[in-house]
Amino acid sequence: MTELLPQLLRRNAREHGAQTALREKQLGIWRSISWADYHDRTRRMALGLRALGLAPGDVIGLIGDNRPDWVMGEIAAHALGCLSLGLYRDALDEEVEYLLSFSNAACVICEDEEQVDKLLAGGLPGLRHIVFSDPRGMRKLDDPRLVSMDALLALGAAAPSADYDALLDAMDPDACAILCTTSGTTARPKLARLSGGALVRHCEAYLAADPKGPDDDYVSVLPLPWIMEQIYVLGWGLIARMRVNFVEEPETMMADFREVAPSFVLFAPRMWEAIAADVRARVLDASPLKRRMYEFGMKRGMRALERGGRSSIADLLAFRALRDRLGFSRLKSAATGGAALGPDTFRFFQAMGVPMRQLYGQTELLGAYTLHRPGEIDFDTVGVPFNKDIELVVKDPDVNGVGEIVTRHPNMFMGYHGMADTGDVIDGWMHTGDAGYFDRRGHLVVIDRVKDIATTLSGERFSPQFVENKLKFSPYVAEAVVLGDGRPHLSAMLCIRFSIVSKWAERNRITFTTYTDLSSRPEVLELIAGEVARLNATLPEHSRIRDFVLLYKELDADDDELTRTRKVRRGVVNAKYADIIEAIYAGTATIPVDTEINFQDGTKSRIRTTLTVRKAA
Repeated sequence: MTELLPQLLRRNAREHGAQTALREKQLGIWRSISWADYHDRTRRMALGLRALGLAPGDVIGLIGDNRPDWVMGEIAAHALGCLSLGLYRDALDEEVEYLLSFSNAACVICEDEEQVDKLLAGGLPGLRHIVFSDPRGMRKLDDPRLVSMDALLALGAAAPSADYDALLDAMDPDACAILCTTSGTTARPKLARLSGGALVRHCEAYLAADPKGPDDDYVSVLPLPWIMEQIYVLGWGLIARMRVNFVEEPETMMADFREVAPSFVLFAPRMWEAIAADVRARVLDASPLKRRMYEFGMKRGMRALERGGRSSIADLLAFRALRDRLGFSRLKSAATGGAALGPDTFRFFQAMGVPMRQLYGQTELLGAYTLHRPGEIDFDTVGVPFNKDIELVVKDPDVNGVGEIVTRHPNMFMGYHGMADTGDVIDGWMHTGDAGYFDRRGHLVVIDRVKDIATTLSGERFSPQFVENKLKFSPYVAEAVVLGDGRPHLSAMLCIRFSIVSKWAERNRITFTTYTDLSSRPEVLELIAGEVARLNATLPEHSRIRDFVLLYKELDADDDELTRTRKVRRGVVNAKYADIIEAIYAGTATIPVDTEINFQDGTKSRIRTTLTVRKAA
């Protein structure tokens, strides 16, 4: 019988109690948590929640930074037979209120005052308890639902330990344990119902294809509500006893990451793109000698990569020190998932000696279910299924073999919470909505969303996502939206990467005040035009960008332009910037803008500027 997460934690505490399970950086010092302490605090949380009246079937929300208490709170919820619901730490008040109301959450475990304020601001009549870990700033709040973590643990400590063992022994592996938000690229996210048994069994299948053990370190930096972070921190952490490390603050992430130097890492494509951009920006600021060493090393590394090998000279001159600076010195495995990663970025890290793999999956399928086998790494593909139990087909392929990716396996989700409709699941098969094909080796190639594959007026088909990912390899481009469906040619709306373009502007003595001001500078427009020209030289004629504008603001999840996992909500963007898009294709040279933008703290700012439509070379 499948052991569930709380049962695995109990076994690890009994058999490996003194060994380190978790580490968290606090006030500059790494604090270790043993398996015994991990289990004891989780037990007290669970029994404390039971003392508050939480019962099987109740929904317990969790919101805050990635912390041990977040993980322990989820396991404690499962031990009670409750359903856990992870909420993104940067979610706005309305998003939090919607998800908690829709799920009818009875309790939320919060990190601090910032997250508590979101709950107190909304109308949540079904919310009975708000547990907070950090007491700072809480004295001024007066709400009978508030319970400190210390008080909760004291309630749990008063209950007999045997009660907790009885709860664990009665757990049902087929019961729903997790409500996991889908990406929500087209509408509000749905809540996928996942059983505890399915999560563990899927993690075991994944670990059989990509083994990990007690000597491996992982740094938890991606949002815990995301399915893949659940797989690694909870599933792998408890099954393989892989050490899980938590950084002090999001701002110190890369410095803390380097101190740990983990053996395995998963970053979303946006993070890999940001790291690559930062590396290239630092090279621009380096001395002439270091720049030449880097450029020579990268050329040698790329040539060696094309031959299927590594360059020892490039490693000696540039890459060994660079990997150490980034915290990649001990990496045995590195993955990207959640969205497509551009081939240029993938090659960049492979040439550097980072053992990159691409993953593919969906929340409803318990996250990833394909990966590259050792020795079969290919930036064009997402590999093959973990095992024979995962069925994967391309439905209704065209003459080139391209069709919709459809899949199923034994550990799929149980449906959507609060919805009778199973959505894209038909006859047990998940219709992913992604377009792809199998190459000659049987590897899956994912092109784009089926609905996003575009066709120009002349009948030429293209993938906006493919062109966008190549654009974002530039250190100066943070986000791109490629247009052209039903249009005579391709155009683009681009967002500059402010942190890097601002340094470039300062170095070139270009004055500016804000993001909007900087993006409107003619020198910046010419800089980006050069990047677009370099991209166009690598693309076939029908896929080249004809003209572009630099947007006056960054695309933002708070404005519904991106999902919380940083995927573009193409429909929202096309509707919101419809006037700009029409002006681009009307041949307008300049586009006046007079609009308001909203900030996370609720304040608004009026923006008046003029966008220049730049013809691309």
